[in-house]
Amino acid sequence: MKVRTLVGNGILAALYIAVSMLIQPFGFTAVQFRVSEMFNHLVVFNKKYIYGMVLGVFLTNLLFSPMKAYDLIFGVGHTLISLLITIVCCRYIKNIWVRMIVNSLIFTFMMWIIAFELKLAFDLPFMLTWLTTAIGEFVVLIVGMPIMYALNKRINFEKTI
Repeated sequence: MKVRTLVGNGILAALYIAVSMLIQPFGFTAVQFRVSEMFNHLVVFNKKYIYGMVLGVFLTNLLFSPMKAYDLIFGVGHTLISLLITIVCCRYIKNIWVRMIVNSLIFTFMMWIIAFELKLAFDLPFMLTWLTTAIGEFVVLIVGMPIMYALNKRINFEKTI
C-alpha cells in the first residue's frame, strides 16, 4: 500500500471517529443518526477508502460503543459487507449520483444486520428496529450526498488517495 493511501485512510478513520464523537448519543441507539456515515460515499469515488472506513468504524465502536463486543462484530461487519457490495456495483455504474444513490440503498437495506444486533443485545423488536435504523441511515446518506459531491469538486477524492 502506498504511503499516500495509508495516510489518507488514517485521516479518514480519524475524521470518522471525530464526527462520531460529536453525535455520540445518537450513534448507538435503535434510532441512529451517525452523521459520520456520510463518509461511506467515499468508496463511490475510489474503492481504496474502504480501509479508512472500516478502521474508523472499528475504532469508533471500540472506543465509544456501550456494547463493544456486539458492535465490533456486527457494526464493522455491516460496514465491510455494504462497502464491498457497493464497490462491486460501482464497477457497472458510471454516474456518480447514481452510485451514491445505490450506496445509500445498499447501506439502508443492510441495516438489518444492526437490527439483528440490537435484537440480540437488547431484545428489541427486529422489524421495528430495522425500520428505525434504516431510516436514520438513509437520511444521513441522502443528506450527505450533496455534501460529498461538493467536497469532491474541491478535493477530487478519486485522485487524492
